[in-house]
Amino acid sequence: MTQDEALAHTAIRDRLARYNMAGDRLRVDDFIACFTPDGVLETAAYSLKGQAEIRAWMTGMRPAGGLSAKPSRIPRFVRHHLATCQIDLTGPGTASARTYWMVLTDIGPDHAGLYMDRLRQEDGNWLIAHRKTRTEWFAVESYFAPAE
Repeated sequence: MTQDEALAHTAIRDRLARYNMAGDRLRVDDFIACFTPDGVLETAAYSLKGQAEIRAWMTGMRPAGGLSAKPSRIPRFVRHHLATCQIDLTGPGTASARTYWMVLTDIGPDHAGLYMDRLRQEDGNWLIAHRKTRTEWFAVESYFAPAE
């Protein structure tokens, strides 16, 4: 690995961490800053295209009690933890990453899954161009499990 490649890996890991730190604290501007202007945030339930749609989704969650899928049960805290992260530099200024994640709430382990990212370097910054989130496990008492 070259020095430039090592610096790219470090910058990408930093961006992924900043996404989770901003999301857990509902810091909308910091969260939006993790995406390219045309960035996509995709889950099994929705696909948001562009910073404006992502901002509308993020700000729309606040009045409903944070990110909880069950508004009658609001977690006291939410912490996303990143685990194994495989980063592949795919071209000049482009990369892909696959990262395992787990979320802790006041019940303990709440849910876990995988981020599949495409990143792009813009103005010297690595940003998320497309994030597909796959949730692979929910605790029985999860705050975030889909409503039945």
